[in-house]
Amino acid sequence: MPPKLAKLAGLGAFAAIALFVALYALIVYVTIPRPSGGIDLTEAVVTWLSVGAVVLALAAVHVVLARGLLDLSRGAKR
Repeated sequence: MPPKLAKLAGLGAFAAIALFVALYALIVYVTIPRPSGGIDLTEAVVTWLSVGAVVLALAAVHVVLARGLLDLSRGAKR
């Protein structure tokens, strides 16, 4: 892979983490219990924990991939 493309893909992987965090924040905002009805606190906490675990796993994988791609763009050996 050419170094410029590897650097762009690595930075894109870091940008994907920002998107994951933004989507998680949206899910948390939507599932906040409201007095007018909707989801209760127990279901909201379960939702936050389960989605948060998936977001953390995706972020960890993207950090590993991004670091590898950025190392590759700097000319490091595989």
